Amino acid sequence: MSKISSVVKKLTSYRLFLPIFCLILVLLSNLIKTPAFFEVSIKNGVLYGYIIDVINRASDLVILAVGMTFVIAVSGGTDISVGAVMSVAAAVCCYILAGGQQSVNEFQNPYILGVLAAMAAGVLCGCFNGFLVAKMKIQPMVATLILFTAGRGIAQLVTKGQITYIRVESYKMLGASIPGIPIPTPVFVAFLVVAITYVLIKKTTLGMYVQSVGINPRASRLLGIKSTWIIFLSYAFCGICAGIAGLVASSRIYSADANNIGLNLELDAILAVALGGNNLGGGKFSLLGSVIGAYTIQALSTTLYAMSVSPDQLPVYKAIVVVVIVSLQSPELKKMWKKLSAGRAVGKEVA
Repeated sequence: MSKISSVVKKLTSYRLFLPIFCLILVLLSNLIKTPAFFEVSIKNGVLYGYIIDVINRASDLVILAVGMTFVIAVSGGTDISVGAVMSVAAAVCCYILAGGQQSVNEFQNPYILGVLAAMAAGVLCGCFNGFLVAKMKIQPMVATLILFTAGRGIAQLVTKGQITYIRVESYKMLGASIPGIPIPTPVFVAFLVVAITYVLIKKTTLGMYVQSVGINPRASRLLGIKSTWIIFLSYAFCGICAGIAGLVASSRIYSADANNIGLNLELDAILAVALGGNNLGGGKFSLLGSVIGAYTIQALSTTLYAMSVSPDQLPVYKAIVVVVIVSLQSPELKKMWKKLSAGRAVGKEVA
């Protein structure tokens, strides 16, 4: 019995135990309402199923969560403008590909030009946020509130207040699938972003610098780390992640809808980082934890839709579940549980 308890204690001590446990719990809960949740089939050469939909639809959020993880870790603040930056990137891309027209059936400019312009727009927005936070020392939420408010207005200016449609099959591939490949393309994009970021963290000193600045920026400066530059780069990286997510979201609907692309995703990205067991006060972070958190949120959304919960009521139910999951990961709750366990142990000894 003691051997089993020691194994359980060792298992639960892992940092990613609770995020993974919560994800599995949410996925398994679908079997109650939807017995065929884990069934996967191939239709028209593409994988279909609830679980595939979760993995596919979570791709945008995974990309945003990667960038948000860096921002939170380095500054102890959040970037609430990522949803609006997605909209700006999509608007810039579609405007260039449409040549300023409202709807086109073929590209008016090279596809790669639109993609690069969208990513450049994302980086520019990230640099703007980074300058305000790193150089001007403005509180992150206040600094990013500017683009949160004005971002969609900028996107509207780019598209002249209209939805710009790109009715070209090759444009839809990024948000759908490539012929002959059954796995949805957004899954590959999300995997690529996570893989590149993971390599940067593990094979360079970037991850260590981000954590050092997040824990104590003043001490980092004394050690020769340019904390201002690290914070600036982290926000720029978050901007490029938002730009990539905007391209995927735009490709899904083959258009630039300034009012709806990335709407409220900034909140889900922050929640993904929190659900991944990361400290929102900055410092040490887990990239994998944020990715797991993103899939948990999407699985939760899919679950609620499968239970016929209306979109208007969805945030209420999601908030309740998220509060429960975050509470399970709370350090204070862990302390209370340890005290309770210690009390029980003392009681048994006395008895």
